[in-house]
Amino acid sequence: MTERVLSTRELNRALLARQLLLERSSLDVPSALEQVGGLQTQYAPSGYIGLWSRLRDFRRDDLTDALVDRRAVQGTLMRSTIHMVSATDYPLFAAGVGRFRWEWWHRLNRTELEGLDLDALVGLVRERLGERPHRQAEIQGLLEAAGYPKSAWTTAAQMINLVRVPPSGTWERRRADLYGLADDWLGESSATEEEGLAHLVRRYLGGFGPAALPDIASWAGVPAAALRPVIERLDLRRFRDEGGRELVDIRDAPLPDADVPAPVRFIGTWEALLLVHVRRALVLPEIHRPKIFNTKMPQSVPTVLVDGEVAGTWRYDDGIVRVAAFAELPARVRREVDDEAERLAAFHAD
Repeated sequence: MTERVLSTRELNRALLARQLLLERSSLDVPSALEQVGGLQTQYAPSGYIGLWSRLRDFRRDDLTDALVDRRAVQGTLMRSTIHMVSATDYPLFAAGVGRFRWEWWHRLNRTELEGLDLDALVGLVRERLGERPHRQAEIQGLLEAAGYPKSAWTTAAQMINLVRVPPSGTWERRRADLYGLADDWLGESSATEEEGLAHLVRRYLGGFGPAALPDIASWAGVPAAALRPVIERLDLRRFRDEGGRELVDIRDAPLPDADVPAPVRFIGTWEALLLVHVRRALVLPEIHRPKIFNTKMPQSVPTVLVDGEVAGTWRYDDGIVRVAAFAELPARVRREVDDEAERLAAFHAD
């Protein structure tokens, strides 16, 4: 049977629906994080803006409380970047990416790691964090006193599953520099790498699909060769994009019609739906990519979506959300943008 070909517009609408950007959802915070495959949060407020754009009646305390209550958690996961995920997802994500995260770090720092007693390094950090959460500077001081180089902390953080302990990494205290052991914060996990890889595939497709294998691998930071047998084993449906690439997808995930309206949405920095693993959906038109990602702003800039595409940028300044559109917007669209900007300003001032 010939696979159905999905147009770029259909892929755009599928992505927006799964990312809860076609219609705000009534999901709770952990369930929303699971639906969208987690949110990248090197800048803590990005998680709050991301959920405000996706959830009805969302307030900042909703996320802070979920982090404090350990229903949501922040840790270094996919692509060795900070992600905010549900407490249920964290151990599976960590099991899936852990070995590959370390192999990537080891390749980059092979020379610096030669002669370093990694077992002793991990043991020292685990012992100290086993007492209570510590600030990054405290752990760095401990390691330097033990004769380790300054880079030893970053190496240890790649080898140990650590979480950012609130209130650090929240809207109120944005610097995420208080660390604890994931096993202490969430409980010990028995998740295997095989289980973790399957979970990564399902979560990616549920939040970003349909997608090609290289896209899933790019998002997860896991080699495509490690994911290929997982995809072959799972019960997935198959499609093609307009270029003929095979796309896979979980069953029963939404595939809205191409002409479904997409409302104006404001998104923050580090949003995964703008990265290269979802180029197929053209949320970020390539002509605008250098304006959003460049050497001076690798974290991206906050953006405005109009009809499912980035149409400008925004910033919060003196109590006002100021929008810079890339082109003149029709009057009706401009009113919608202004209304959403006012609501976002009120959210900042809450």
